[in-house]
Amino acid sequence: AEVVAKVALRMFLGISASVTGWNAEGTACVVVLETNPLAEFVELPEQYRALSYCQMLCGVIRGALEMVNMRVECDFSKDTLRGDDGFELRLKLLEVMPEVYPFDD
Repeated sequence: AEVVAKVALRMFLGISASVTGWNAEGTACVVVLETNPLAEFVELPEQYRALSYCQMLCGVIRGALEMVNMRVECDFSKDTLRGDDGFELRLKLLEVMPEVYPFDD
């Protein structure tokens, strides 16, 4: 999670983030985003407040971690478009998948 927050998000999306709130097992944490370029010029009408506009970032993180054999659960716990004071993602490691090769040696 530290590498995702401090290196990958900055390198690929230009977002600075920090990791806090680890659970006792070390499998779940909270990633606090300092900025979110997806939400800079967005205002949701009142009837769409339940829409998770920035959920695409969770899909990007899940997909990238699956490429390195980690299955995670990701969702926004705080979103300024919903009236919260910042952006926070909850990450939970579900499993580390075994390496599978498509060919035999």
